Amino acid sequence: MFLLVIVFFQLITSFVILFNIPIARQVVGFTYLTFVPGITLIKLFKVKVRDSTEGILFATGLSIVFLILVGLSVNELHSLFDIQQPISLVYLLPTLNSLTLICAVAAYLRDKNEDSRPLSLNLEKPAVVFFLLGIPILSIIGAIISCISNILLFFVIIAIAMLFIAATISKKVIPVRLYPLMVFIIAISLIYHSALVSDKLIHFGSDVPGEVFAQRVVEKDAYWSPVNPYPQDRSVGRTYAMLSVTMLPNIYSVLLNLDSILVFKFFYSFIFALVPLGLYNLWKNFVSEKIAFVSVFFFMSFQPFHSELLGLNKQMMGELFLVLLLIVILDKKKDKVTKFICSLFFSFGLVVSHYALAEIFLIFILSVLIILLMMKRSSKNVTPTFVLLFFVIMFVWYIFTSSSSVYDAFIEFGQRVYNELSDFFNPQSRGTEVLRGLGLEPPPTVWNVISRIFAYITEGLIVIGFISIILRRTKIYLEKEYFFLVSVAMLFLGALIIVPGLASIMNMSRFYHVLLFFIAPLCVIGAERLVEFVLKRKDALITSILLIVVLVPYFLFQTGFVYEVAQGYSWSVPLSMHKRELWRLYCEFGYMDSCSIYGARWLSENAKTPFIQIYSDDLSRRNELRAYGVIYAGRVEVLSNVTKITNGVVYLNPLNTIENVLVGARYIWNTSDLEYQDELAKVYSNGESEVYKK
Repeated sequence: MFLLVIVFFQLITSFVILFNIPIARQVVGFTYLTFVPGITLIKLFKVKVRDSTEGILFATGLSIVFLILVGLSVNELHSLFDIQQPISLVYLLPTLNSLTLICAVAAYLRDKNEDSRPLSLNLEKPAVVFFLLGIPILSIIGAIISCISNILLFFVIIAIAMLFIAATISKKVIPVRLYPLMVFIIAISLIYHSALVSDKLIHFGSDVPGEVFAQRVVEKDAYWSPVNPYPQDRSVGRTYAMLSVTMLPNIYSVLLNLDSILVFKFFYSFIFALVPLGLYNLWKNFVSEKIAFVSVFFFMSFQPFHSELLGLNKQMMGELFLVLLLIVILDKKKDKVTKFICSLFFSFGLVVSHYALAEIFLIFILSVLIILLMMKRSSKNVTPTFVLLFFVIMFVWYIFTSSSSVYDAFIEFGQRVYNELSDFFNPQSRGTEVLRGLGLEPPPTVWNVISRIFAYITEGLIVIGFISIILRRTKIYLEKEYFFLVSVAMLFLGALIIVPGLASIMNMSRFYHVLLFFIAPLCVIGAERLVEFVLKRKDALITSILLIVVLVPYFLFQTGFVYEVAQGYSWSVPLSMHKRELWRLYCEFGYMDSCSIYGARWLSENAKTPFIQIYSDDLSRRNELRAYGVIYAGRVEVLSNVTKITNGVVYLNPLNTIENVLVGARYIWNTSDLEYQDELAKVYSNGESEVYKK
C-alpha cells in the first residue's frame, strides 16, 4: 500500500506539472515536494517519530534537505557534461521522481510484510475544528483587502485572543488533542495576515531584496556556482552561499511554475508556520502540554515573528531546522540510527539555510558540551561526536563556498565586538532596543508606556522562572541538557545587555526571538511560581488568569491592534496600510508598487552593459533595483544634492516623483535640490517611475 500511494501521488504530480494545470500544479506540486520525499526517507531509514505531529515535522525537514541535495546533484551536470542550464524542469523532475521512487521501492522491499500505520490526527470537537480552519481563510482575505479595510484582520486578531483565553481557562472547550492544530492555525494566520498584504515584495526592514537578488542570479543562469559571483561584495557572498534562498526557491519555482517571490510569500510562510508547532512538540517533553501551548502563544505574540522575520527567508527556513535539531538531540527515546540520520540531514539543512543561526547553535551545543565535561557528566544527546560533525559540516561549507564570505563575516563580527569594548561604561553603546527593554528610553506616547509595562512583566516572569529552575523547583531541571541550553540562553541575554554594541550588531529583536526558543517556557513557569509564592499554594485557575491578563494585552500591543484602535502610530503594515503615508511604506517597510517594479525592469533591460553608471536614491538601490531589476548594488551610486552626473542614467521611484522625497544614504532631500535635472533627458516614464539619461 505504501509503494502504491507514493507511485500514485508521483503520477498525479507529474501529470499536473507536465500539463501545467493552474492551481493544481502549485497545490499538488507543493504538497508532493514538501512531504512525500521526507515520508519516503522516514520509511526507508525507519525513523521513529512520537506522533503524527512529529511525523509531519520530520517529513518536511527531510523533504527540504532532499530537494536541496537533488538540486545540487543536478547542478553538477553543468560541470560533468557541460550542460548549461541544469536547474530546469527537464532535469529536475525526472531526477526527483527517480530518486524518490528508488527510496520508496527500497523501503517496500525491506519491509513489505510490515504494516504501515497511517498518520492520524485524532481530531475531535468538529465545530471547534471548523471554526479554527476558518481563521486562516479570513486572515488571507483580510490581508488581500487590507489596502481598503482592516475589519477582517481585526476579527482575526480578536478570534485568536479569544481562542487563547478559552484554551487557557478550560480543557473542555479546547481539548489538549487540538493544541497542535490550534498552534499551527494561529501561526499561519499571523504570518499570512502580514505576508499577503501585497503580491509584491515588502521587506519589513529585513534582507529579502538581497535574498531575491541572489535567487534571481541563479534563476537567470539556471545554475548555482559555489563561487561568489561578486567577490568584491561579501554581503552578496553570504546570501549566495545559503541554498535556502538560492537553490531551494528555484526548485519550487521551476517545478511549480510560480514566480519566486510568490514562492517565498505562500510556501516559505507555510513552512515557517511549522516552527511554533515544532516548539510545542519540543517543550511538551519537558513541561506540561498546557505550559507548552501558552509558551508557544507567547513566542508567536512577539512582533518579529509576524513581521520582521517575513523579510528574512533564510532565517525562516533555518529556524525549522533549528527546532528539528533540538527535538532530535533532546529526545532520549530516539534510537541511534534515527538520531544519526536526522542529525546529519538537519545539520546540513541548518548550515545551508542561515549562517548566523548555525553559528549560534554551534556556540550553544559547544557550551553545553564544555559544561558537561567540566561537571564530569556523560550525555547521550549532546556528544563530542555530534558537535564535531556539526562543526565539520559548517566549516567545510562556509570555507569552500562563495569565496569564504561567511567565514570572513564571522571573523569581522568578532573584531567589531572587540572594538566596541572601549565603550563599556557608555550606556548609549548598548543600542536603542536594549535601552528600551531596560526602560531607559522615554516612550513617545502613553500607549507605548502601557505596551512596555506588559513587555517588562514578561521579562520579569522569565527571570522568576529561571531562578525557580535553578532552585530545582520544576521538572525542567531534571533534563540537564535542556537546562544547560536555557542557562546559556540567559547568559546570552545578559551579554546583549552588558557587552557594548553586541545588540546592534546581532539585531536585538531578532536575537531575542531566537532566544525565546529556549526561554519562552520560563515566562509561564515564572507565573506559576509567582502565584505559588503569593498564595503559598499552587492554583491553576489563578495562574491561568494571570497569564491571560499579561499575555493577551501583550499580544494585542505586539500585533499593533491597540495602536490602531487608539488611532495612534502603528508599525503594523496590514492593520494600517489603508491609511499609511506612501513615504512611510517606502522608507520603513520597503514597500514596492507596480510602477516602481516596471521601472526597475525597464532599466535592467535597457542598461545591460555593466559600464553604464546608474544613479538612484538609497531605497531603490536596496529594494526594487536589486530584487526586480537584478542590478548589483555596486553599479548604483546613491543620489544626493552634490552628486555629479557623468555618462549614466538616473532612476527615480514613485516616492521621488510623487512625494518629491529623495532618500540618501544618511539624509533626506527634496527632489528640487537636484539642480542637475535640467541637464538630463527623460527616456522612460510610466506615470510614476522615471529614467533620465545624460
